[in-house]
Amino acid sequence: NTVLCLTRSFEYSQKNAALLPAAALGVGGMLVCWLRSRHKIKTIDMGDGWWGSGERPLKGKEDESIRPFKIETSDKEIEDLHRRLEQARYAPPLEGAAFHYGFNSNYLRKVVAYWRNQFDWRKQVEVLNKYPHFLTTIEGIDIHFIHVKPSYVPHGRAVQPLLMVHGWPGSFYEFYKIIPLLTEPAGHGLNEGDVVFEVICPSIPGYGFSEASHQKGFDAVAAARIFHKLMNRLGFKEYYLQGGDWGSRITTLMAQMLPQSVRGLHLNMVFIPRRGVRRMISVMLGAYVPWLVGLTREDAQRTYPFVQKNIYDLLRESGYLHIQATKPDTAGCGLNDSPVGLAAYILEKFSTWTDKSSLYKDDGGLESKYSLDELLTNVMIYWVTSSIVSSMRFYKENILGLMDDGSSPISRVGVHVPTGIAAFPQELAHTPQAWAKDVFKNIVTYSYMPRGGHFAAFEEPKLLAQDIVHFVRTVEKL
Repeated sequence: NTVLCLTRSFEYSQKNAALLPAAALGVGGMLVCWLRSRHKIKTIDMGDGWWGSGERPLKGKEDESIRPFKIETSDKEIEDLHRRLEQARYAPPLEGAAFHYGFNSNYLRKVVAYWRNQFDWRKQVEVLNKYPHFLTTIEGIDIHFIHVKPSYVPHGRAVQPLLMVHGWPGSFYEFYKIIPLLTEPAGHGLNEGDVVFEVICPSIPGYGFSEASHQKGFDAVAAARIFHKLMNRLGFKEYYLQGGDWGSRITTLMAQMLPQSVRGLHLNMVFIPRRGVRRMISVMLGAYVPWLVGLTREDAQRTYPFVQKNIYDLLRESGYLHIQATKPDTAGCGLNDSPVGLAAYILEKFSTWTDKSSLYKDDGGLESKYSLDELLTNVMIYWVTSSIVSSMRFYKENILGLMDDGSSPISRVGVHVPTGIAAFPQELAHTPQAWAKDVFKNIVTYSYMPRGGHFAAFEEPKLLAQDIVHFVRTVEKL
């Protein structure tokens, strides 16, 4: 009996020995699956849309051709503009008001006189046409973009596709000074040619020469999807993204939508939710012990006094946002009918968004960073396309996303692609890296830029180009 019991015990332990590895494999497999699910990058659903007139056609595939496009003008267009400029009415400014009440009408008279008598729109059309323009139809509307390739690529050098997206009240023209720095970097002293780009700059639908949506609901998610489709149509599988203002919002959504297609995301403005107990503690302690809450001395200088810089200044600069996010068509009617009104409305932003101290200057400091030809060319893009109303509607379609309480897709999903942030000191609000990390989980470069404001590519093209090159170099070494 003893021998029999020992034999059975041995057989039983042998069975257990065989079961143990199987059990271990099962538990290990479950653990791996769990870990993978934890680290699986969440994405925003790409969805689909139709923004053309009427209902989406049931039959027939969309025309996916890419058609060359050229900006044109006419005597009739210029004569109509001149007539309207000549008939403008002005309200006299308050004495000593400078730009505290908005665009100073004394200076506006000078701008309009230059516009009427010296500005050469035909010449500026030639400037705009120096880069190749194209149209292609996506989701029922025509999308305009410029596509600039380097004229020379050193042997064995990879060309990096870079999509650059503008904001409001800018346009694709904002990038005209930075494009040659990126496509011909060695020729402009940026580097030895180890990073070379081909640059694609689309117009957001409803801006400039991109057709506006005919349907309600065209938001930044729809724009992000359309730009992914554009890059895919151009034959790119992976690409870099860059943006500020709405361009930042759109490219961030693109990175969350198809992270596998985005090699890197570079921003000169970031959108993050500003609520939560942790943020409140950071704000309260940051002025006194910034190091304790992850802020640098530079962060503290740019962020405080907090109420002045993050509440009062933003309230002063964001009255337009409330109008455009609620009743854009009402204010838009006047702007679409009056070139003088349009110029005042747009150029006021190029004053204080470039430098907050411009409030105290009678000319808004506009010509300290830009030429009147540059500023009026951007205004003309809105004027000749009658796109100011549709550009303003973009705020109404996106207002819920702008009022981010931490529940929006950007906050919930996070951004996991390599990210570079260029923090310009005159931006509307400063976002420390410690705060940006709440949304951007993989920040590989964060730069405190020495000067510059909201329209970085337009104002400081070399500084921005250097930072983009630095970022891409860093990503390519990862």
